[in-house]
Amino acid sequence: MLFRRLNWNIVGWFRTVSAISYVVIALGLAGAIYHGFDGGQGFQLKNTLRLGLSFTGGTDIAVTFDKPTTSDAVRAALASLNLQDERVNTAGNDGTKFHIETQTSFANNSVPLKTALTTVGTFDQSKLSITAIGAALGAEYLRDAFFALLIALSIQFLYIAFRFGWNYIFGLVTVIALVRDAAMMIGIYALAGRPADDAFLAAVLTVIGYSVMDTIVILDRIRENTKIMGGQPYDYIVNESIKQTMTRSFNTLATVVITLVALLALGGASLKNFAFALLVGICSGGYHSIFFSAPLVLVFRKRQLEAAARKRREGLAADRVSSTDVATSRGGSREDIVAARRDRRAKQKSVRAPETGPARYRKKATTGTAEVDPLDAQESGLHDAAYDEGHEEINLNLDGIEE
Repeated sequence: MLFRRLNWNIVGWFRTVSAISYVVIALGLAGAIYHGFDGGQGFQLKNTLRLGLSFTGGTDIAVTFDKPTTSDAVRAALASLNLQDERVNTAGNDGTKFHIETQTSFANNSVPLKTALTTVGTFDQSKLSITAIGAALGAEYLRDAFFALLIALSIQFLYIAFRFGWNYIFGLVTVIALVRDAAMMIGIYALAGRPADDAFLAAVLTVIGYSVMDTIVILDRIRENTKIMGGQPYDYIVNESIKQTMTRSFNTLATVVITLVALLALGGASLKNFAFALLVGICSGGYHSIFFSAPLVLVFRKRQLEAAARKRREGLAADRVSSTDVATSRGGSREDIVAARRDRRAKQKSVRAPETGPARYRKKATTGTAEVDPLDAQESGLHDAAYDEGHEEINLNLDGIEE
């Protein structure tokens, strides 16, 4: 109930909200391009985003020392091997277990790796785990991840369009917001230099499900208020719908963020990466659901109405042109047709209604100054003139009538 009473014009903030989102995405793109030039070999597309071993292939190592040590000591011991993109993470709280990831392959010869680790401390080599991940598996995993994301977006678009009576605006708005969420996650990951592994993919799919749930709640309230507030402008309906659902959205977002912050601060290496991805994606999803998706519905609705009005005007103009072309094809130019119509209207105005009267004609012909009854025109020698005026000779045959 807190946000309902605020006099906020949220739909009026659409340009600012959209600009902030574009800035974050642009910064992420700039960071990805910057990382692409790392290594001194020119721009390398594979370096724009740090991909985990699930995508690039390499070696996953788990080692447990007899005595506690530090990750810096392990990293210094591995420096002599010139490992490619190595990451050393602790795997416990006692300081003896470490998890090492590198794109360098040790599948055929692990002796140099074992020798380097012995400089840190003694460990049970029988418990040393070295798992090789092939590059082919990484490429297949990346391709499957892309198709999984594409299928998820397509199915959600169709479902939302069906859910709202095949209104494509709601489905399109949701997909655009989800794509922006994914772009912001990738951009922030590029800026932070964190590896995008299978945990990142799981976080992206989780954020898609969470964001669409929050967005549908707002869109459904817009649909309900459209019936309840039928006489109000559409921008007022959208703005009120956002404020009515904002308390619910904020409380849900705050609960999830508190949990993710706890995981990010106290969780292990794998949990921290997953929690960071979820934290970025859910904050982005809540931001877009409240301040971007619903106002975007208003933008598309206005464009839809403008397109319908423009199409209606074009149809009327086409009908007028078509009728003029038909008239012109029947003879004469357009100017001739207009002049003929003007003359016809003038003649119609000058024609008087016929007089009504008894059977005997009341109209009299005028010759000079004398007035002649049309019935006497024949005897007066004026038959032709009277006939020209529209009067005919009357012949009565009374022979067959008995008195």
